[in-house]
Order: sequence, then structure tokens, then C-alpha cells
Amino acid sequence: MGQQRTSLFEKLLSRRARAFWSRAANAAGTTDLSSLRNQRNEARILRQKLDELTYTADSRLALPRIGSSSFPKPAGTDWSWRPQLWRGALPVKGMSSVDSKTMLGDEVTIFHDCQISELTLRQLRNTREADLAPFGLRMDVFRFDGSFLSLVLNLPQTSCEGLLRRHLLRMEAIVEVEKPLEIFARLNVRHGPNTEQIVRELPMNGDNVMVEFDLAYTKLNEKRVEAMWIDLIFEGPEMNQVTIRDVTFSRHPRAEL
Repeated sequence: MGQQRTSLFEKLLSRRARAFWSRAANAAGTTDLSSLRNQRNEARILRQKLDELTYTADSRLALPRIGSSSFPKPAGTDWSWRPQLWRGALPVKGMSSVDSKTMLGDEVTIFHDCQISELTLRQLRNTREADLAPFGLRMDVFRFDGSFLSLVLNLPQTSCEGLLRRHLLRMEAIVEVEKPLEIFARLNVRHGPNTEQIVRELPMNGDNVMVEFDLAYTKLNEKRVEAMWIDLIFEGPEMNQVTIRDVTFSRHPRAEL
């Protein structure tokens, strides 16, 4: 009974608060500046809290489940990861005329050398029954006057822990393109002053693609691994739409011969 009274009381307070801010918004054009300044400060604080509530609610209520790192992994996998952009809602859902070195969240950065950017990016909600990732990334490229376009995915430090030359790093993705496009994935592993690189072309013969990077073909110093990142390189992206519905990584040791 107490919980019911509290709920009714909170609803009444909420209704009165909405009415107050509705009146304040309607009267903002004639409110004296001192009162308007105070209302603006209060509104900014309220908006911050409402944004936090909305973000958390979206994360908990949307499907597939926000934050999900669930996906099939090879036998023997000792590390796996799905980047945050595909796991959770970003504060900024989309942007246009995107400049080089623009970050999407904390892990993904776009690079290009266009003089005039006609590139848009948008995080979208995956709702198909087959989708395991809660979110996807849509990139629209119109006129493209540059020589390169890439997305850089910074792998977390945990990907470097215990990394050996006998490891295989697998990248799986769901990629949809408006018209045929060549996409390359370049693995970079920094160890001390050196950086090892392995390049693989994504087999674009279907939406689901997979490539593996075999570290046995590198000169990796296992004791000095510091960082890993992936460059997704798009060749000739002009007038195309690319939707990356999922990107996942897993690491497993190669079978002994």
C-alpha cells in the first residue's frame, strides 16, 4: 500500500513538473532575463539527468539486448570482443560532413583525406531476428575526392595480454553494401618500436564475412606487445552506402602440427 501511495505521489509530482516546464517554455519569450537565466540553468541540469535516464532505459529495453557480447566463437577461444559501437547506444547517433580523425565512441575513428567531406555516419538499431549485435553502423559516401577512407578499431588492452605467435585472430562481420566494394582489413600489432602488419581482403560474396590473421607469419616479440588495432580500408567508396551490422573478434591458438 505504501509503494502504491509513493507511486501516485511521484506521478503527481511528475505531472506538475511537466506543467511547470511547459508554462516556462511558452513564456520564455517574455520572461525577465534574471528568471530566464535561472530557468535555463535548471533546465540544463534536468536535461542531463533525463539524457542519462533515456540512455540507460534504451540500453535495458531494446532488443537485441544492449551490451551483448554473445556470438559464436571457435573452439579454444581465449579472448573475444565486440566493440562498444555495436554493443551500446552512442550519445551522438549520427553526423554529416564528417572530418578525418572523428571518433565514434571511444574505440572507433574514421580517417580520410577528402578536401570536402560528403560523408555521413549513423548508428542504427539492429532489429532483425538474425542480428546478435544490438547496433550497427551505416556510412553514406557521396562525392569522394580523397585517396583513402578507413575506419580504425582500437582493440582493448586485454587483446594483447598473453598474445603469442601461435595465435590466430579472427574477425567476423556482417556487411551490407549498396554496390560492389572492395574492403580490406589490416591488423596492426605494436611491440616495442616495431609494428607488425597483416592485410586480408574481406570476401564480399555474402553479408557474413570472416578473415583470420595468423601471427606465425610475423616477427612478433611476444614479451613486448603493447597495442593492437584494425584498419578497415574501403577502396573506391564514392556513391555507396555501407552498413556494418556487426563486428566481432576472437583469438585462439593454432592447432599443433
